[in-house]
Amino acid sequence: MMSDRLEQLFFKARQQELETQERQLTLIELVEEILRSRTICRPLVGNSLSQAQQQIYAQVKTQLLSKLSEQIDSYNPTQISVKSWMTEIRLLAIRTVLNDEHLKQLALEIQQQPPQTKLRRHLLGELVEAIQLSGRLGHPHREKFVPEFYDLIYEEAVVRTLTYVCKNIDLYDAERGQKQKFMNWVNFRLDRLIIECRREFSEPMMEDLASLDQLENLPQPESDSLLEQTREYIVSDPDNIFEKEHIRNRPDANFRTIALARFNGQSWEEISADLDIKVPTLSGFFQKSCSKFRAKFREYTSP
Repeated sequence: MMSDRLEQLFFKARQQELETQERQLTLIELVEEILRSRTICRPLVGNSLSQAQQQIYAQVKTQLLSKLSEQIDSYNPTQISVKSWMTEIRLLAIRTVLNDEHLKQLALEIQQQPPQTKLRRHLLGELVEAIQLSGRLGHPHREKFVPEFYDLIYEEAVVRTLTYVCKNIDLYDAERGQKQKFMNWVNFRLDRLIIECRREFSEPMMEDLASLDQLENLPQPESDSLLEQTREYIVSDPDNIFEKEHIRNRPDANFRTIALARFNGQSWEEISADLDIKVPTLSGFFQKSCSKFRAKFREYTSP
């Protein structure tokens, strides 16, 4: 298994003397092994890496080798597993390399590919993954919302932004103004979509019910509050609609379970740990379900 191979190379390098050719060769081999599970700079079947991919991959290898050489002897394997540590080192190396120029070059390569070709689709997938790994996506308007509600609209806005990039990559003009930075173009769209998502969440009833986090922060009457009515409706689930609405192939991760967990004060991170499902997946499903059941909530809680 790859994890076993990683550990073998790791401990082999630690046992070798510093600044020797043997250790350098082991570290190079370790770098190759770590990058086998990379999610970017992977060629389309039957093709070699594009020029932009080659440049990114070569620099990631250099960065990773440098970071391993610097940190391998100080790392304590009793605090974090070897595999987890190497995953962190790989991500750090990738983020260091994925600057705006590399992302732009990848975007320009995509523009040169004919529409609807396998290579263009493959490179678009690479670009989307690279944008997310780069850590260069902004967080506009974060200070305007409570954190939990912002997380909901942010995840949706990011998905829409990346979809926009894929559909409209040819609209990116690298020569506009002072040679426009690629991520400025991406983050400008993200800024607008945050506002758009907020507007959608502010439609009648959604302003109160788009997120239980918002409900929990609304001033509540002494009795028969909107919050309690909503909770009561979800608990009773008279039509069995909330329990039937679940994440694909996970009937246990249904809207009723997730909503009641939020009512009971569990954080998204706690629910994620309980269900072994990533927070973005949970929050995205929750947001869409709230929108789907909006009319039901309005009907049940209306006077």
